[in-house]
Amino acid sequence: MSEAPDDPLALASRVGLPSDCLYLREAFPRERWTTDGLHPTARRWLHMHGGFRAHQAEMGAMIEAWRAGAVDASTLHRALIPALQQFLQHLDGHHRIESGHYFPALRQLEPRIAAGIELLDRDHDAIHAHIEAMVRTGRALHEAVAGRATDAGDRVERLAEVLDLAGPQLARHLYDEEDIVIPLIALRGDPLE
Repeated sequence: MSEAPDDPLALASRVGLPSDCLYLREAFPRERWTTDGLHPTARRWLHMHGGFRAHQAEMGAMIEAWRAGAVDASTLHRALIPALQQFLQHLDGHHRIESGHYFPALRQLEPRIAAGIELLDRDHDAIHAHIEAMVRTGRALHEAVAGRATDAGDRVERLAEVLDLAGPQLARHLYDEEDIVIPLIALRGDPLE
């Protein structure tokens, strides 16, 4: 499902959540999330998101090293492709658990936040399109390097462009998801327990 280009809540253009999705964060603001009393599921959720952010930064640093001429395409390939595979598997699995289990349970736990959960679920569709693009361009890079193709550098650049495009959208989604889910779990508990 593709997003409407003129939708202000589309992941590609959204700059934040609408106020009707933020009432839980107002009751449990981010400043309180670092306290020891945060629900274990909320802590795990933040830890998982921190892992995604760190993984993105690691892959970005690899690309920057290639762009700076510090590594060649073959060296980059050996480090980036396994990192990309791990990142994509982790992200896809995380989204499957959220969309298949947590989001329906959270909607039931707090019906008033259903529109926010629907938005996050819609984000997953947009992110999945980026995942597919990363798989395609990652595979093209792998085939180019494995086949010693002369266009391996071009394949790196195509993958870099896909990562550059996906990065800000994934960051927006993670931040917005935290603003909805962390306060909800912190205030109401884990709906799957």
